[in-house]
Amino acid sequence: MPLPELTERERRVLEAVIQAYVETAQPAGSNAIARRFGLGVSPATIRSTMSDLEDKGLLYHPHTSAGRVPTDVAYRIYVDSLLPLPRVQLKEHDQLSSQIVGGGSAVESILRRAAQSLGVITQELGVALGPRLDGSVLERLDLVRLSSERLLVALSLSGGAVRTIFVEARGQVADAALAEVTRVLNERIAGLTLREIRNSVGDRLRDTGPTRDASELLNVFIEEGDQLFESAIYGEDSVLLGQPSLLADQPEFANVDSMRKLVALTETREHLTDLLRKRNETPGITISIGNEHQDPKLESFTIVTAQYHSGGVTGVIGVIGPTRMPYDKVISLVTHTSRLITDLLE
Repeated sequence: MPLPELTERERRVLEAVIQAYVETAQPAGSNAIARRFGLGVSPATIRSTMSDLEDKGLLYHPHTSAGRVPTDVAYRIYVDSLLPLPRVQLKEHDQLSSQIVGGGSAVESILRRAAQSLGVITQELGVALGPRLDGSVLERLDLVRLSSERLLVALSLSGGAVRTIFVEARGQVADAALAEVTRVLNERIAGLTLREIRNSVGDRLRDTGPTRDASELLNVFIEEGDQLFESAIYGEDSVLLGQPSLLADQPEFANVDSMRKLVALTETREHLTDLLRKRNETPGITISIGNEHQDPKLESFTIVTAQYHSGGVTGVIGVIGPTRMPYDKVISLVTHTSRLITDLLE
């Protein structure tokens, strides 16, 4: 749906209402806007303009309040065309840098610190998606027997990353067959990216001519290889969260229904993982607001994320918060954090 056209006065009043509401969490009235922002027009003119903005679907009256509150569409217009240049707060940037850089160098450790620190500084829920490794090259594959019918597949990747996946064999696998399948897999798929392997592993293994004992295990990789290597690209439990209590203290979550939505969001990791994976397809900043998610679980939230990267490794860092959010500050800090993570990974 196209966004409504605004006059210059409407743009200035809308920006003032949003800034006032973000700072106070209280519906904005025309007298308060006139006193605070000095728009050069009377409260009556501002009141009339706010009525026009309400007719355009950008403001609404909560309950019987005399003031007005921005809609999701208003926030979208604000982010796309009214937002001032992101504020560079050196103190906050330095604080983020010191908290993220100090500590262990493992990727998960870096992301955990980043999600925690970003959440504390923005007072939103920090969130990070572990690296997507579809561009990483498989250097070596090893099969390790865990039980008579269960195997661990250890993938050694470029850049020192390691992924493990589990395979259920169809019956007991002899040592000779295990060694043969390991050799065939390394001959056929080592040196390829995980993306290439996922998309073509079945075709690459069909004409290998294995021994009878090895053929049954190799058929598992032929038939299920795309799913196995898909799980290797993303890994498990790859979403890391900051402190949900930072959101719980905000006025939007004072009632039971809103708090229930917040709890459901943080406890359903699989849903959150899928959401962030889709955002990992887009470089730069991605912002989705309220009903734009087309998901009742997320209609009260804004999600601001940025992609970090290092060679073939990409992931997502950002925050989740109410739609009433200081967008300029959040965008600046999320962008800065993504660059910090990129520098550390490189």
